[in-house]
Amino acid sequence: MTEQKTVKEKSRIASLLELFGIFAFIGGTTFGGGYAMLPILRREIVEKRGWATDDELMDYYAIGQCTPGIIAVNTATFIGGKQFGILGGVIATLGVVAPSVVIITIISLFLQNYAELAIVRHAFNGIRAAVVVLILDAVLKLGKKSVKGYVGWIIFLLVMLLSMFTSLSPIWFILAAGICGYFLKPIADPDKKTGKEAK
Repeated sequence: MTEQKTVKEKSRIASLLELFGIFAFIGGTTFGGGYAMLPILRREIVEKRGWATDDELMDYYAIGQCTPGIIAVNTATFIGGKQFGILGGVIATLGVVAPSVVIITIISLFLQNYAELAIVRHAFNGIRAAVVVLILDAVLKLGKKSVKGYVGWIIFLLVMLLSMFTSLSPIWFILAAGICGYFLKPIADPDKKTGKEAK
């Protein structure tokens, strides 16, 4: 029993270290904030390890958008918590934050001296362009699975237009879309019968 317990503990520690390493890698190689993290997060968490589905990942992002804090940190906490409980949430959060803290501390010491250099400005312009492409790629891939039925497309287009032409907080879009989805689900999924109809 003692040996089995030791093996399980070692296996759990190894899993937590892997969790920390994955999110440290994601946090250290993602430029552009939480949305830019989406493509690599999808590859590492959904495709490679199956720790979440595309739908779950989108749900985490939606909740992360509605709750206080940075969306990348919130999403890491949700995924870690799902896999390994409270400790997993803490480990994933520390993993995604640690590289940023180290890198931004180093950059802050030197950036003021070099920020005005042409080569630095051009480098950041290139990074921004690449980040936009990565975000667009993730949006297109996840959009195919997330926007379902004509009701989903109506919500999508309305939110897109409102976000482009108003200064409303994204939280209102998320909350309104959630309410619409809840009440319009029977219309959005006409093929799915309710429990009452199935009887």
